[in-house]
Amino acid sequence: MKTNLGFSLILLTAGSLLAADRNPKDDVTAAAAALGSQPNYSWHTTVDAGANGRFRPGPTDGKTEKDGYTMIALSFGDNASQVVLHGAKAAIKTQDDGWQSADEAAQDNGGGPNPAMFMARMAKNFKAPAVEAANLVGQSTNLTAGTNGISGALTEEGAKSLLTFRRGGNGGGPEVSNAKGTVAFWITDGKLAKYQTHVAGTVSFNGNDRDVDRTTTTEIKDVGTTKIEVPDDAKKKLE
Repeated sequence: MKTNLGFSLILLTAGSLLAADRNPKDDVTAAAAALGSQPNYSWHTTVDAGANGRFRPGPTDGKTEKDGYTMIALSFGDNASQVVLHGAKAAIKTQDDGWQSADEAAQDNGGGPNPAMFMARMAKNFKAPAVEAANLVGQSTNLTAGTNGISGALTEEGAKSLLTFRRGGNGGGPEVSNAKGTVAFWITDGKLAKYQTHVAGTVSFNGNDRDVDRTTTTEIKDVGTTKIEVPDDAKKKLE
């Protein structure tokens, strides 16, 4: 009896030490990797720019296959666009144009508004949620686990990259000051289920300053059951 009691105490102590040593960053990184290892999944992203926000994108819906196709549908006002990615290639469809390759969409149209060019740039820098979440872990500090997921602060550089949509942090673009932000992750059954960023700061472009306060929420769904059907016209632009 004494031997069994002593062994039980050792197990309890070891379990407590392991729990104390758990690193929330490692938990999120592992959950993102677990999602990325799945054969497929879908996601839904919404952006809340606040009552005074001038940039008000609609929701984004995406589907991705491991080592296969990725499809993204998004809207801005009454304008709807689609992107299909396969490896390093992209096909883009905007409201005013049929399917184009990324190179075709990136062509300058003479200086006027060019949604296709914007989509081509977005496609070039696109990161699927599993990858984006892992990147956000690297841009965060003081992640802690609580009753409402795992959350922490974004680094200043991380907040700046999100404020200017430079997810890859490649420099250029508008100037940002007073950048700050937070990030939160939710994990279900060992896989990333949802993540959210909130960023605020002043963005200066061509001498014009505007205050930005934006919350972006991405929810993962249909893990392992997502099906992707790519239009033939899009496939031709990926050849």
